[in-house]
Amino acid sequence: MKTLWQNCHAATMAQGVYAIIEDAAIVTQGEHIHWIGPRAELPAGDYPAVNDLKGAWVTPGLIDCHTHTVFGGNRSGEFEQRLQGVSYADIAAAGGGIASTVRATRAASEEELFASAAKRLKSLLRDGVTTVEIKSGYGLDLASERKILRVIRRLGAELPVCVRSTCLAAHALPPEYKDRADDYIEHICTVMLPALAAEGLVDAVDAFCEYLAFSPAQVERVFITAQQLGLPVKLHAEQLSSLHGSSLAARYQALSADHLEFMTEDDAIAMAASGTVAVLLPGAFYFLRETQLPPMDALRRHGVKIAVASDLNPGTSPALSVRLMLNMACTCFRMTPEEALAGVTIHAAQALGMARTHGSLEAGKVADFVAWHIDRPADLSYWLGGELEKRVVRHGVEID
Repeated sequence: MKTLWQNCHAATMAQGVYAIIEDAAIVTQGEHIHWIGPRAELPAGDYPAVNDLKGAWVTPGLIDCHTHTVFGGNRSGEFEQRLQGVSYADIAAAGGGIASTVRATRAASEEELFASAAKRLKSLLRDGVTTVEIKSGYGLDLASERKILRVIRRLGAELPVCVRSTCLAAHALPPEYKDRADDYIEHICTVMLPALAAEGLVDAVDAFCEYLAFSPAQVERVFITAQQLGLPVKLHAEQLSSLHGSSLAARYQALSADHLEFMTEDDAIAMAASGTVAVLLPGAFYFLRETQLPPMDALRRHGVKIAVASDLNPGTSPALSVRLMLNMACTCFRMTPEEALAGVTIHAAQALGMARTHGSLEAGKVADFVAWHIDRPADLSYWLGGELEKRVVRHGVEID
């Protein structure tokens, strides 16, 4: 059955710009967009269901392409430590940071992890998110990584959101492998990734390339294994130092390289050539009080697609609002509201390998969109906090 959605304006985000259609109409059929265009050009036909959007601005459903939503415990104490002058690296060296979350996550049951993650994910959904990527990486052994990935799959099955699952076993060195990073990477490559991929729990593979995590050579071994398993790769890169992980990611045609505060122009050139998306994470930048800005001019100059994400995690970005990330991307990184909106729609879809089906309002794509009762699209980056009045449509069906 075809459904007509009319009396609206559409920011389609096709080609990464607003691509506005004034007085638009959208025809959905099943889970997909059948037609979109000016209402005056609406094809004649029978539309059994007609929805009046009352002058709303319609955008694609928002996509949060980098989160760590499933974890145990709480690290607000570390937040206090950092405000007292203790560095992120010093906290990690003392057994805090990722290691403390690993301990809490290993101790939590699957049901406990699901319940806490569902609450966080529902906060994102209230912001108009219809697609989200969630990483593992707080288990760091086969049983615990499997537990997290099973929760990620369950979130996608039980909540009204499309969930992509990323294995981030190469997130940190677990305590049982202290001073044996190469051995842990070997375990990931020979045991963990093959087993988890065979169980259908993994859509992509990520790693943390940083001086306090894993070297480029170690990450490359993970990438080679992922390729052998037919899985795309992503990378946390250049957050705290320049190791040229983003160039490594580009060599392996990574979907994205994320953070990127310390990337170089050569890294940007490599990413542009490979089509690797730059995922910027202003929440972590803000929360860590970082001063090194990502090289925005180089990214723009070389035509690197730029996505924006919440990086929802317990230690460096406890962010429950993608719209707040839009404002931070504009205020901290000097992005325009148009660039920021592209960053959580079409470019975020590209960062997940989903741009052919998601991220813009175009015929043939999945009918995930939000009708916002706002004055203009820039309002999505302008308002700080609160909920904006809206209607959310997922797979052609309005959801509460």
